Formats: sequence, C-alpha cells, structure tokens
Amino acid sequence: MRHTLTISTLTLALWAGMALAAPPRVSLVPIPRPGPDAVIPAQARPVAEPEVTRAVEPDEPVSLLAVASSMRPEYRGTPPEGFVEETERMAAERMGRVEDPEFRRWIDGFFARARAQGITQGTLEAAFTGVQLNTRVLERDANQSEFSRALWDYLDSAVSSERVSNGRAAYEEYADELAEIEARYDVDARVVVAIWGLESAYGAMRGSTDIIEAMASLAYEGRRRDFFEDQLIAALRILQSGDVRPRNMRGSWAGAMGHTQFMPTSYLDHAQDFNGDGRRDIWSDNPVDALASTAAYLAHFGWERGQPWGVEIRLPDGFDYSLTGERTRRNAAFWRDRGVTLADGGEVPDHGDASILLPAGSHGVALMIFDNFRVIERYNPADAYVIAVGHLGDRIMGGPRFRAEWPRGDRVLSGDERRELQRLLTAAGFATYGVDGIIGPNTIDAVRRYQQSIGDTPDGYASLRVLEQLRGS
Repeated sequence: MRHTLTISTLTLALWAGMALAAPPRVSLVPIPRPGPDAVIPAQARPVAEPEVTRAVEPDEPVSLLAVASSMRPEYRGTPPEGFVEETERMAAERMGRVEDPEFRRWIDGFFARARAQGITQGTLEAAFTGVQLNTRVLERDANQSEFSRALWDYLDSAVSSERVSNGRAAYEEYADELAEIEARYDVDARVVVAIWGLESAYGAMRGSTDIIEAMASLAYEGRRRDFFEDQLIAALRILQSGDVRPRNMRGSWAGAMGHTQFMPTSYLDHAQDFNGDGRRDIWSDNPVDALASTAAYLAHFGWERGQPWGVEIRLPDGFDYSLTGERTRRNAAFWRDRGVTLADGGEVPDHGDASILLPAGSHGVALMIFDNFRVIERYNPADAYVIAVGHLGDRIMGGPRFRAEWPRGDRVLSGDERRELQRLLTAAGFATYGVDGIIGPNTIDAVRRYQQSIGDTPDGYASLRVLEQLRGS
C-alpha cells in the first residue's frame, strides 16, 4: 500500500524529533521527449540528461503509529501554543515550499493571461489554493549536472531480470485490458507495457510533486518561461475538464504525469477514457487509461502492428560500414545480398525498408531497425531509451537477451570530451556543424569520414580511442 507523506505527517514527525528525509530515486528515462521536429541521433549515445529530466520520487511509507510510539513522554499531550503552525512552516520549508511576494504577484499576472485563454476564475482559484513557490523544483531545474552512462550499463538496469519478471506479471494481471487496447488502437501491447515499465516501474514510481505548483514555479523562474507556462495552461485545461482534482494532479518535478508520464500538452492531445467512467485518469492505481493513452499516442505517430522495433543481426566479414546509420534505409533483399543475417544465422525479415544501427560500433550489438523504432523515438528520442523499450518488450514476451557482447571495457566520453571531439573533427576537416556535445548524425558522419581517412573501420563510433587519435594528430 502506498502512503502519501503529508504536511500533517511531517508535523507529527518533526514533533517527535524524527528525520524523515530519504534519498531521491531517479527515473530510468534518459532525456525528455522533444517536439516532433527534433533531430534524432543515429547512434545510441551516452545517456545524458540536459534540460528537462524527469526525476521521480515515490511516496515514502510512513507509519503514524510508529511515529507516535517513538515520541518522548513529555510531548504526548497537547502541543504548546503555536507549535503546530511553526512545525508545518518548517515542514514546508524542508519540502522547498516558501511564501514569496514576487511569486504571488506573478500569479496575479498569470491569472489574467490564463483567463484570456479560456481558463475560468473558479478553475484558477481551485488550482492555486495553497500553491507556493517550490524552490526544490527550481534547484533541480538549475542544477542538473551533466553525466554520462554507457548504453550497456543503462540496459542492465532498464531491462534487468526483475523488470522483465515484473513486466510479465503486469502483463498477465491486465491481459484482458491489454488485448482490448491492442485491438482498439492497433498497437502491440508489449511496447505499451515496456514504456510503462521504464516510465514508472509499472506504476510504482509515478511521482508525488504537485504539477500546478511545479509548473507555476518553473514558469515564474523564467529560464524556459514560455514552455512551462504552456504546460501550466494545459494542466489547467485538464482540471477544468474535470478529469482530475487539483491536488491529485501529481507527477515528476518537471511536469510528467501518471503511469506513463505524459506532459500536460501531450495529455490534452492523446489521453483516453478507456474504461468509460467519464474521466481520462492516468493518475489512479488503475493503469488502463494511461496504457490506452500511450497506445493512442503511438498509433497517432504511425505504429505498425506486428512489425518489430528492431532485430539483432550479424554483419559479415568485409561489410561496408558506410551503409550503417539511420540515414541509410534499404529493403530486406538489399541487406540479404550483402550477407546480413539475424544473430542466430537466420534470414533477416522483410518489414519494409530498414537501417542498420551500431550503438557501440563494430565491436558491439548490431541492430536492424524498422519504422516502429522511429515511432518510439517520438515518445523519447534517446536511442538508449528506444532500444530499452524495444528489448524490454521482447523479453517480456519471452524473447532472448542480445547475443553479442557490449564493449564493457570502453569508457563513455564525458560532455566536455564530446565537445572536444567535435572541435577536433571540425578542425581536421570533418565538419560536425556544431559543438553541442550531442553525438548525432552529423558527428557520426564526421567520425566515419575521419576513420576512413586513417584506414580504420568506419563504424562512426565516437569512442575514447577516436578522441585520442585526434588529439595525437
């Protein structure tokens, strides 16, 4: 059973002199989903979390009986005058919630803008009751340290044995509903369950941050004011529709909500009332509306039922590595003629044009990816995320682990090193068309051309070895 850590609970805990702080746990999602026109990297790059990172903290179970029994005898009577008010103020500060006059003035101005967009005064007053400036949200937004994580380390967690077994149990529990979702939206249920598993650990980590307070705080702070004010307006439209009550609209500090972590604008476009109760409820313990909403989202972007996201393949000796990457798409006959087979030696399937992806270069897993890979990218563009969703879905349905090994001895480049790589490639005549630390198609192409120039296998893998070679030259 999940319990919400309320101000009242914190008050009692503070009165008892107990420390209830717990270390935050972070979602497995590597980066947020961007707009539909975002450039999609063609190589599984280090999992970085710039800009909006969906850090999710679960509710912590707290036993009031245990707290009360631990209180010192002299505090078991009526609290001193003013004690409750002071401890609640302290508790709010510990949660990062503070009264701020400038924030209140910003809210007054926002109310006028919201009313001009059709939000009623009643909705605004209900939504903003008790809302304060959340400095904890602002700190998270400002202090997102750049870090790098190898794809194989990410997959170890994202497609762990526990996550696979939990996914099978969840699939079995909601088998009837998933079958109906699959039939109604023409989207394979395995990918819906896999997204559920990565986004919230099958509903266990949906987030406990007040969405209105978080979006208002981030819009007020101003670094990305337009984006977060749009999300705030969308959240108010959701409230105005009656789908959820203000204080039940909870999620991650950056605005993603529910079992499959929809941003408010995506909710407005794609959320579904699957169970027919008159509300598109992605927040409750029952996940079916959220699962149907995810299926509707994937269907909107062109999911082809029955087509795999990708398959593991084996490349023959002497293969032309210049043909790899998402930008090169060929039919099954083309790849068969060049000796490409499934990892087990079988014939590659014909599901339309496909690309060959080498997430770790020529010495790691090789994948043939289809159009459904690109549909999952619309949910989140990180190749690591797409591979994790696809592989988790396959494993839940009884599929095997990847056969090839990852180059676990490789160290992933840091953000500074990725930018250095781009600068050195450009200086050497292999333009990356920007120095942003993102190993996207342009950088991969530049690495491939550089590798060709020095007689290395042109797999486009932006490795430490390539960086060191550039430094040496």
